Amino acid sequence: MAAHVLRLRLALFAGAFRGGPRTALRAALLFIGAIALTIVVCTVVLSLRDASAAVAQTAVVLTGSVVVLACVAAPLVGVLEDQLDPRRFAVFGAQPRPLAAVLAGAALLSVPSLCLIAVGVSVVALWTAHGVAWPLAAASAALGVLTCVLAVKVSMALSALVLQERRSRELTGLMLVALLAVVVPIGIFFASLEWRGRVPAPLLAVVDVLAITPLGAAWAPPGTTGGGWSIVIAALVVGLLVALWFLLVERLLTTTTRPVSGKERRGLGWFGVAPGTPTGAIAARSLTYWFSDARYLVNVAVIPVAAVVAVLPLLIVGVPMQIVALIPAPLMALFLGWLAHNDLAYDSTALWMHIAAGVRGVSDRLGRLVPVTLISIPLLAAAVSISIMLHGSWSLLPAMSGVCISLFLCGLGASSVASALAPYPASRPGDSPFQQPQRTGGALAQGAVLVVAIALTLPVLWLAWLALDRTDDAAWDALRAGLVIGCSTLVLGVVLGGWAFRRRSGRLMEFAAST
Repeated sequence: MAAHVLRLRLALFAGAFRGGPRTALRAALLFIGAIALTIVVCTVVLSLRDASAAVAQTAVVLTGSVVVLACVAAPLVGVLEDQLDPRRFAVFGAQPRPLAAVLAGAALLSVPSLCLIAVGVSVVALWTAHGVAWPLAAASAALGVLTCVLAVKVSMALSALVLQERRSRELTGLMLVALLAVVVPIGIFFASLEWRGRVPAPLLAVVDVLAITPLGAAWAPPGTTGGGWSIVIAALVVGLLVALWFLLVERLLTTTTRPVSGKERRGLGWFGVAPGTPTGAIAARSLTYWFSDARYLVNVAVIPVAAVVAVLPLLIVGVPMQIVALIPAPLMALFLGWLAHNDLAYDSTALWMHIAAGVRGVSDRLGRLVPVTLISIPLLAAAVSISIMLHGSWSLLPAMSGVCISLFLCGLGASSVASALAPYPASRPGDSPFQQPQRTGGALAQGAVLVVAIALTLPVLWLAWLALDRTDDAAWDALRAGLVIGCSTLVLGVVLGGWAFRRRSGRLMEFAAST
């Protein structure tokens, strides 16, 4: 079995260069690019031998942690398939445990694994130059390579079991949104640190934490970080991944799944991703509209531009940049929460589907808030991080987060009520986003949502103002107050908006038909 799998691995590698000139050229370019990238990374790692131990540790641990995280996330986010999927060997009657061991060994013969091994050898040379015994350095690097390889295999197996029938472009987009909401603020935080020839203290603290986590334990210099526990933690992580891999292989060989074609997965779009509930169906329909209708997209695109343009006069008249930098993020949060205040009007006559189906008002209100929430999370995460970076004091991050959370959630809650109580005519489906119909009302609903959101956020704004005086307690109080006020307003707004939607369903239908 081992010899058969190894020959199959080599045949798959050679087959990547067959299949036509374009396929061969693409495979050759990827192969050359992988080799070039490996040479560059190895050269950079070896150049750290002349750097201080802190700089070398920071660079290797951070990079290694990102690589391990990518090995875990890539099979879940992207549409990657394992060429040596254990299920393909089920027809041969292979035993799960021997097959799992052979497949794990064969994974070390792939191009990415060989590149990782080359980088691992460079890391061994680096730690040896910084005084680490070479057996410890070699063991640590080997554990790092095994962690990455096994993480990819385990993630692919989990993806095959859990995500096979729900894998789609939409699900990949949701996962990317979640990653962006986390990665962008972290990247901005690191970029804003002042190095001045040494590793900043906050970054050293992050590295010390990563060195005792599954992400960075194997890449930390053994015996010098984490009280010497890094290599022990790395060994435990590899043991856990091995056990999990063996269990997953057995599960894959004894589980029969219905094959799902790519066309079938893509056919339902967001409806194939959302839960099979009224709220999920409305959310899927709303997401489809939001990402395909120019009327929604223009509204979202205008908000960041308007937030930046609104503060330009303040800079012109001489207001300090540190103060001006704190304004765009709350403005974006306010208007993103305000976007849903007239969502029923954008449905036009399609509103009859919701009313005729007898959907609960709360389900309608919640489902319509999903698109704006998914769009706002990464936007606000980036806006808040950039604002704090320009301000220069990361101690204000909790206060700024509390203000934006309160403004956004209060805006959503108020919009849920306003859209059911006082909708007003909007551009019809297919019309230009800039073509607005004549109307006699609407200003009251627009202004009321903004006023309510700002008024309810006043306590949070006051605490954030106190936090400007370097009061750390006030900053965290602002975050807690923003969460409590925002969540309470959102729940109350959804309940009241749902009640109004059901009570006024007849009038809403008359409104949709007349516009």
